[in-house]
Amino acid sequence: MGKRTSAAAARVDLIRVLDLLQAHLTPALCEAAFRRVRITERQRVWTLHALVQFWTAVILRAPQALSQALADAVADREPLFPRIQASPEAFFQRCRDLRPAFFAEVFRRFTVRLLAQVPARYAQPLAPVQARFAAIVVIDGSRLAAVARRLKLLWHERAVILPGALLALYDLGRGLCQALHFSADAAASEMTRAKAALAGLAPDTLLVGDRLYCTVDFFGAVQRQGCWGLFRRNRLVGLHRLRRLRKRRHAGGCLEDWLVQAGSGVSAPAQTLRYIRWRQGGTRYELLTNVLDPTRLVAEEALALYPCRWRIERMYFDLKAVLNLNRVYAANPHAVAMQVFAAGLVYNAMRVAQGEVADAAGIAPEEISPAKFYPKLASACHAYVVSQLTVHTIRRLNPRTPLRLPDWRTQRWASVEVTTLRVERRTGRRRKRRYCAARRTWKSFAHVRGGRRFTRLS
Repeated sequence: MGKRTSAAAARVDLIRVLDLLQAHLTPALCEAAFRRVRITERQRVWTLHALVQFWTAVILRAPQALSQALADAVADREPLFPRIQASPEAFFQRCRDLRPAFFAEVFRRFTVRLLAQVPARYAQPLAPVQARFAAIVVIDGSRLAAVARRLKLLWHERAVILPGALLALYDLGRGLCQALHFSADAAASEMTRAKAALAGLAPDTLLVGDRLYCTVDFFGAVQRQGCWGLFRRNRLVGLHRLRRLRKRRHAGGCLEDWLVQAGSGVSAPAQTLRYIRWRQGGTRYELLTNVLDPTRLVAEEALALYPCRWRIERMYFDLKAVLNLNRVYAANPHAVAMQVFAAGLVYNAMRVAQGEVADAAGIAPEEISPAKFYPKLASACHAYVVSQLTVHTIRRLNPRTPLRLPDWRTQRWASVEVTTLRVERRTGRRRKRRYCAARRTWKSFAHVRGGRRFTRLS
């Protein structure tokens, strides 16, 4: 990608995220999502569109508490929050009664719109591999952070209480969270949820995952969906070597490509797979894939592709640490789900803006740090809305006075230099990762005595 010499290459548009949210999170989209998932729910004072606007504003502003955010919305002190003349009790009742299927459908429709418009700007070194498949998607699960012990229900619980679990599909080329699934039961089987998530994949998609997904049964589910899989080998899966396809020296080690039969056929039908192994001394990498044509996925490309699985770990980090999903605002699982999907909406909008920024600056999107980018764009979005409301008030007070408005993107708060957003490479020794000993004994909120009634998502 050639370097650009225009001013756009030096400055970054920080209000692009708000443009995307306003353009796609429309009342029509919310109504269509509601009609699809509605069972018995009704429209309330807190309308569907206002509820989505409120939760996305919560993600952007990160208030200290929901009660503070609601007070600011009712008193008209926060311009990002919708104007609703209703009590906080009405809001919490709305969160309690509205099933999270509505927010999940809003997230799905919003993401489908973005995927149809956004080109593949991420992971450009793997562009030749991406061109051979409909998409390359990484799958993985994660649990939410512990809830604060404020509920009377948790006073006598000694274990860490987790409010739920996530399962995501990350589009490697577009850099978006293609699908996001929330379960109020943090102890729910990740494999069961992963099989259900396969239904949303487009045919001819290449799915990348870790050892957990490397089972004969899951390969069969992927095959029935018309997709492909590339997973790190699980040693519990027995292999019977049929034929060696290739053997050569690669990156200082020995690379072998075998055609194998995986599984015994007892618990699930045996699968014919490719077994790719690279070893150098005591170091060994082993992959299994059902892409049997070596010309469509070369063994060297598979070895280069698998480390990109860590991109979804970075996505979870951005959702939790950067977009404040580590702080759950409510213990009601419906409200937790709303916060999760609102964070997914803002994350996808941010990733689109990040890709456009990198394209304008002539750099790779991975060179921009979300931890530096997101606080600046959130502040700029707030300033942009304040400016728009100020102009609206001036026009209302002076109806016959023509006004000349500035180009908001030329304001100092609306842009920033690219150099301030670049990722800083680590030098020297890395900080040792801390581990909380309390995380060894955790319990799902659904398994707390009396907590099952809070986790009914149907």
